[in-house]
Amino acid sequence: MLSAQERKELKLFAADIRIQCMEEFRSIGAGHVGGSMSMADLMACLYGRIMKVDSRHPRMEDRDRIVVSKGHAGPAMYAALALKGFFPMDELKTLNRIGTRLPSHTDRNKTPGVDMTTGSLGQGFSSGLGIALGCKLKSLDNYTYIVLGDGELAEGQVWECAMFAPANHLDRVIVFVDKNGYQLDGATDEILPLGDVCEKFESFGWHAIDVADGNSVDEICSAVEAAKADTERPKLIVLNTVKGLGCPAAFDPELPTNHNMEVSDRIADEAIAALQLEKEALL
Repeated sequence: MLSAQERKELKLFAADIRIQCMEEFRSIGAGHVGGSMSMADLMACLYGRIMKVDSRHPRMEDRDRIVVSKGHAGPAMYAALALKGFFPMDELKTLNRIGTRLPSHTDRNKTPGVDMTTGSLGQGFSSGLGIALGCKLKSLDNYTYIVLGDGELAEGQVWECAMFAPANHLDRVIVFVDKNGYQLDGATDEILPLGDVCEKFESFGWHAIDVADGNSVDEICSAVEAAKADTERPKLIVLNTVKGLGCPAAFDPELPTNHNMEVSDRIADEAIAALQLEKEALL
């Protein structure tokens, strides 16, 4: 359970991640706002409390690994990495520009702190399990965290992975599904309904946890603690989140989707002002 101080620090961190995401999107005039903003709280919990990582030694052997399989949400990861000192904050404004270390989708060969290149949905799950298996063979004392989008669950290799992890006893894998209800072309329930994700994974041999408020730092951290208590099976945590949370313009009914949207100075300023008010209320 989080103390009041820990809760405040993680909420402030999440707000800062969202603020920096908006600055990234403003710098290029557009971006994957929806899926980046929905997982800011998860990034805050992972980098602010849960993961064993070191910005001074981003490739240390026994670090926890993280694979953001929904690679288009890289801006949220970049914001967290910059705020934790993996690279200078000014670099965030180079998002997706020529010569940048911060491409639109995550790239391990470019960005300090990124463990796997992703973008082709589903492949990050496969790669993450490969990383976890390698760590197990080396007897490393670490966890591998993998972040999937709910639309990504339509990919066939996701279900190959669902079989592979229990078969190979990858008990130090924790997979998060950012279940914000939408994908590129609309609502996931309208395009390809997911059904009960936890029930499906449990049938493959996973320990599955459904988090009602996936934007709650308390619920995220509690779910991870519960997951780690199971030392026999791979773990899945479904986070029911709000796509675009923190950006008022993302909920404009005139917008066909907030998956990848234009971000003007007005839109960025409006979001950042609201987030600054959130921070002030916490202080």
